[in-house]
Amino acid sequence: RGPHPCDPEFVRKGLHDNPEVLRHELCARLAAVDATRADAVVLGYGLCSNGTAGLQAGQVPLVVPKMHDCITMFLGSRRRYAEVFSRQPGTYYYTKGWLERGADQVPQPAHQGGGLMDQTFQELVARYGEDNARYLMEIQGQWVQNYTRACLIRMPIYPGEEDAAKVREIAAQHGWEYVELEGDMRLFEAMVGGEWSEEDFLVVPPGGTIQPSYDDEVLKCTEGCQECPVVQTAAAEK
Repeated sequence: RGPHPCDPEFVRKGLHDNPEVLRHELCARLAAVDATRADAVVLGYGLCSNGTAGLQAGQVPLVVPKMHDCITMFLGSRRRYAEVFSRQPGTYYYTKGWLERGADQVPQPAHQGGGLMDQTFQELVARYGEDNARYLMEIQGQWVQNYTRACLIRMPIYPGEEDAAKVREIAAQHGWEYVELEGDMRLFEAMVGGEWSEEDFLVVPPGGTIQPSYDDEVLKCTEGCQECPVVQTAAAEK
């Protein structure tokens, strides 16, 4: 629906569970961009547990939404996300795409990236020993207890009754309250439409690097930082 032609690329769900893996994957994608066919590269990621920190724009600008994670995209703004978070902490959010890709799992903390919460007790014993496995299972239980609500974000472009039934079931399994929020397409439309306002997007010029800003802006651009290892390797092979 945007006024500009786009060439979308999709990456595997859950990469932000391990920020280093996410960064490596995005570095490889950026290194493969044909600058003769693109005016800009737009990431559908925010800071994502610092997974995008250190990414460098190549020969074309790199555009990134100013957000910590994708929930901001689905709610339409950082301000709305902050308001919702302050009213309803301890909420785990679900979207249609998340549900379609096997999101019946409990949340996974970023510092345990690598799938610990998806492993059985026997698998953990084999990998870490029995004492450590029991400790990890205990920590996993504490993490789940931090959540009290399962929230379905209903986007206006598709019906959500089937999704609602899935999230209600997940909420019942964990003893969580079920809630819904109306989604907002504003940031999605701005992202693909080239309407990159300073309030909502960071536009990194060629050679600039994404860094966390540690304030309400979430992201900032710096210059002269070291390139991604993947980018350096690609350049050396030319």
